[in-house]
Amino acid sequence: MNVVEPIRNKNDIKKVEKILAKNKRDLLLFTIGTNCGLRISDIIALNISDVLNKQYITLVEKKTGKFKKIPINSKLGPMLKEYVNGKRSEEPLFQSVFHNRLDRFRAYHIIKDACKSAGLDERIGTHTLRKTFGYHHYQQFKDVALLQKIFNHSSPQITLRYIGIEQDQIEESYRNFIL
Repeated sequence: MNVVEPIRNKNDIKKVEKILAKNKRDLLLFTIGTNCGLRISDIIALNISDVLNKQYITLVEKKTGKFKKIPINSKLGPMLKEYVNGKRSEEPLFQSVFHNRLDRFRAYHIIKDACKSAGLDERIGTHTLRKTFGYHHYQQFKDVALLQKIFNHSSPQITLRYIGIEQDQIEESYRNFIL
């Protein structure tokens, strides 16, 4: 299994968003991932009814079977409202050009291609979205216990390693240790 990295630089996130802005579906996919921290399997399983006129995204995680309730923030709210306008509530939120539910392989290529176009050389995949959420959530709130709970991890060490904080700290300590 290849390990992917978060997008650590907020300017790089903006570059990717600008590239994805050509396609509202793709930008929304990216934005939900980076603002909610959901796994791609849970994102692509969403239907219009899961977000239409809602203040929260509620779901049962496919991997863990645990209930999750995520407030729709001020960035996602207007995007969702515009995106679902005129669509039927039973439709998948993310559809392919053939009107099927978007699959994880297409989602991977959407994310990978946009990041490549933005000049990012990190190891990128769909899980990058979840890790990006985690990395920036930790940077803003410095609350590993809260993030551990959000991700349903069994320990804080797993959460820090997962979002790349441990490796960042190790590298920083090496750079600042001189005898």
